[in-house]
Amino acid sequence: MCFTMIIPKNEEEIKKMRKAGKIVAELLEKVEKLIKPGISLNKIDELAWEITRRRNGYPSFYKYQNYPAAVCVSINEEVIHGIPRKDKVIKDGDIISVDFGAIYEGFHADAAKTFIVGDRDEKSKILVKITEEVLYEAIKYVKPETRTGDLGNFIESYVKRFGFSVVKEFCGHGIGRMLHEDPPILNYGTPGKGIKLIKNLAICIEPMICMGSSEVEILEDGWTVVTKDRSLSAHFEHTIIIRDGENEIITS
Repeated sequence: MCFTMIIPKNEEEIKKMRKAGKIVAELLEKVEKLIKPGISLNKIDELAWEITRRRNGYPSFYKYQNYPAAVCVSINEEVIHGIPRKDKVIKDGDIISVDFGAIYEGFHADAAKTFIVGDRDEKSKILVKITEEVLYEAIKYVKPETRTGDLGNFIESYVKRFGFSVVKEFCGHGIGRMLHEDPPILNYGTPGKGIKLIKNLAICIEPMICMGSSEVEILEDGWTVVTKDRSLSAHFEHTIIIRDGENEIITS
């Protein structure tokens, strides 16, 4: 039998996570102004390093399981974990997902956002809009005693109404002293099943939504996850603290 350990955060720990969250939020805010056609992806990585150093933090992803960069930048059919290589350049019409984590005094925060560079067709815009929308609806849905199966079912049911699918091989997670803690936060599930979430638990909700099939594969670089049918995808994420009333988004 497998037991999952979930531990609520105390206010001192949450205070440090807020500081980490501010670093993450600043990067995602500044990325929106930075990205444009012709920009190399490594410029986003350089910005992540600059912000974390200035705010006395450190990038959570760098060297995590040997990941080679501070930030993940995934384009179009790339779902997550795209490496921000210098030789990869943004083009007009690209859909770019930026995922970033920071650690401050031993505590992590993690968030992701998807941007459209220039203009795209209407269905692509709807994909990005619904992925962000379901994240915020899921944040409102969660409360103490919510089961992870109910949350996952809520997310999948929401996006299926628009003809989209959820990635099932990767998911959200608990967070705190470690970047990935229990419990796993799946984007699908069975109502009434799963782990009961608790007050003051820190979790990352991160819908990864595909325009076509939900099946994915990993490229030869060992990191970049792409849709098998090469359909477009979008990814949004926030770190939240579950509260009795309105949940606290620490990466906003």
